[in-house]
Amino acid sequence: MPTSTLRKSDRRKASLKTVLVTGAAGALARRVMAKLHGKYKVVAVDFRHQVETDAGIPSYKVEIHKRDFEDIFREHKIDAVLHIGRIFPHESDRARRYNSNVLGTRKLLDLAKKYQVGQVLIHSTHLVYGASPYNPALLDEDSPLKASGVTQDLVDSVEVESLANIFMWKHPELSITILRSCNILGPGVRNTMSLLLSRSLTPTLLGFSPMMQFMHVEDAAEALVQAFEQNKPGIYNVAPDDYVAYQNAVRACGCTALPIPSIPAALPRFWSSVLNWNSFFPAYLLNYFKYPVIIDGTLFRETFGWQARHSLNEIFGYYRKQKQIGN
Repeated sequence: MPTSTLRKSDRRKASLKTVLVTGAAGALARRVMAKLHGKYKVVAVDFRHQVETDAGIPSYKVEIHKRDFEDIFREHKIDAVLHIGRIFPHESDRARRYNSNVLGTRKLLDLAKKYQVGQVLIHSTHLVYGASPYNPALLDEDSPLKASGVTQDLVDSVEVESLANIFMWKHPELSITILRSCNILGPGVRNTMSLLLSRSLTPTLLGFSPMMQFMHVEDAAEALVQAFEQNKPGIYNVAPDDYVAYQNAVRACGCTALPIPSIPAALPRFWSSVLNWNSFFPAYLLNYFKYPVIIDGTLFRETFGWQARHSLNEIFGYYRKQKQIGN
């Protein structure tokens, strides 16, 4: 290759924005990085292991609440952060989860301010609204975050948003965007709902079948990339405009429902604990299998022009097919 071509390539690479992506081992972050790679310089971070990435993407195994996380900001001129990684309640004890999720987010925001990062996007969850029989039919971005009042296991999710809100108003130069996503499903996804619908025998609560929203992981990745590239700070719900009853979703995924009595309230928690269902039917989420938490994604769709491209039938079809081939 001629020297002039190499120099031009080097100059182009040097002019690209550098984007730090946390949670790089997860299915969502991997898709986000694949979409960003080539258009931006991507730096991958995960607390679980050093992620194998495409050529040219540096990858680090580091816990973001610890001191050595700052080394990445020293080594790379970070222009933007996509904070996708977090520890779920079924993955760790409460103390470690709090350190990683809450103190880690605080550390990340402090470093973003210190190193003059121009944009921070935080991936949150619809679970922060809390599941309650008194929820309105649609929850918009101004609805109160009641999850911490329902269960201690979601306190860290609410605290992460509180931290981000404080920084959003005190430091507008960070251009912070918070995305509250509905349930994300699809290939490689290992969250609670995906693990639940991957099972042949799937627990349900007798007498309850709340409406739920589901989004394909590819659509979720596209939503994050559009929000990053358009850079319109604020808080947004991210969800398609359709929803389905939970027990219908169970059947559509090829699962056989296993009804669990919901009275007394301690009974489903007992079975969850005794049968070691904490990864896919944890006690802290039981109210979400009783009461709907339907978020209004209109603001995000109208602001960013995003539309889900994968139908519910496509999403559920993946889980049916996995059962048919024995995975």
